[in-house]
Amino acid sequence: MENKDKMYFYRFLKPILAPIFKWYYHPKIIGGENIPKTGPIIIVANHKHLYDQCLAIISTKRPIHYMAKKEYFDGKMAWFFKLAGCISVDRSKKDEHATDQALEVLEKGFALGLFPEGTRNKTKELLLPFKFGAVSMAKKTNALLVPFAITGDYKFRSKNLTARFGKPFKVEGDLEQANKKLEETIKDLMLENLKNSGK
Repeated sequence: MENKDKMYFYRFLKPILAPIFKWYYHPKIIGGENIPKTGPIIIVANHKHLYDQCLAIISTKRPIHYMAKKEYFDGKMAWFFKLAGCISVDRSKKDEHATDQALEVLEKGFALGLFPEGTRNKTKELLLPFKFGAVSMAKKTNALLVPFAITGDYKFRSKNLTARFGKPFKVEGDLEQANKKLEETIKDLMLENLKNSGK
């Protein structure tokens, strides 16, 4: 991962698309300074919309390798996801090849992005149950977990679209405890967003 061709495309395209995204959706970014500037990190959030990853991308200068379902790589936009350094994940099975690619990203000291809910949350629940991939990879690579919460609507000049980043932390103890901590941290960040938006 992080080969020169893909990262050249990423670094070339981001200064063009990021200002457009910011102008159109008018997101509020809180706590972006919590994203470490160096070292292996996994940026983790709740998942509600296709553009959720964009909120992390515009919040840091670091390139982020996002794990994305393989269906994105089968359509007309496959070239975009490949050149943006995304990792294809087959959700119909335990995709060890995707996991190996993600671990390689972290072992090289780069940034990985994923959504532990595994799919977009289209229910009325605040969060879907978290899968263990993020905490497992963080423990194996000694990477920091960077939690962030997304609330609000993806509408033109949105009044409430907010991304709030929490303090990064390392996995300590067993994976079940770490996964619970990650889930509760993101839930608390979401509730803080909603409280400040008046909902």
